[in-house]
Amino acid sequence: MTVSALVPSSLTREAEDKREATRKLGYVARAATIFRVDRLVVYPDPGGETGRFDGGFVSTVLRYAATPPYLRTEAWGKRDELEYAGILPPLRATSQTGSESNGSGSSRQGIVTEVGPDHRVRVNCGLQHPISLNVPPEMAVEEGERVTVRISSRRPVRAKLVDEPLPGLSVERTDLQAALGREDAGVRIAASRFGDPLTVGRLETLAGRVERDGMTVAFGAPERGLPDILGIEASAIQASSSADGVEDPSAPGDGVEPTDHGFDLWLNTVPDQGSEVVRTEEALFATLASLSLRA
Repeated sequence: MTVSALVPSSLTREAEDKREATRKLGYVARAATIFRVDRLVVYPDPGGETGRFDGGFVSTVLRYAATPPYLRTEAWGKRDELEYAGILPPLRATSQTGSESNGSGSSRQGIVTEVGPDHRVRVNCGLQHPISLNVPPEMAVEEGERVTVRISSRRPVRAKLVDEPLPGLSVERTDLQAALGREDAGVRIAASRFGDPLTVGRLETLAGRVERDGMTVAFGAPERGLPDILGIEASAIQASSSADGVEDPSAPGDGVEPTDHGFDLWLNTVPDQGSEVVRTEEALFATLASLSLRA
């Protein structure tokens, strides 16, 4: 099961300065980490960008936030986009800290600091010193490359390189439709105040399919929701969303058909909101918390 969250390149369009933009992105990374999002995708919204903090800024800060603290200096150095990186809240992801990162057979990110002879490399993976590891025959690594290290013991150190995806939150930049078209997209949900209200009954039937197939949830930007980004009328969303429904998740086809915009359904995950505006980072917490519940 894969969980993906899609946010627009215009995510920080209302931020007054770089510090505030960085803080906002920190909350987005926190929400993604807390609710075990596998893939955080920044999709282009050139019509909503203000010019100060574009998709490059957004993805750079999010990638930095998702990088384990012990690799940040070596992996990123000094960059203008990261001027206020010090205010980012710590993610404390279980793949980076805590018992899970030190336990038997746990995986963590490393960075290759030196490529030596006889298929051996030195890797910084957050231990006291870089460690020397054999490179599996099927792998080819370069200096500066990030790799996955499986640690079975810290004292004495027993570890090996494995040809597996990097553990933890992945941050990508890609087109919205391409993200929705992935084979592992699961249930494709548009989070919008114009969608159908998320109710207990609807969640009960939706949870089964999400648990089985995973989900991809897309969010809009401040003062620029998904309808504006996609250039569609709210009335079209409401008609489409009402027609889709979510039936018994065990039934063939699940009673969900993609809309013209690639979504299976449009959901209002903050029905009867008490504020005129729900910020994107707040919508992530509200939406992912609800959709993380299991049947």
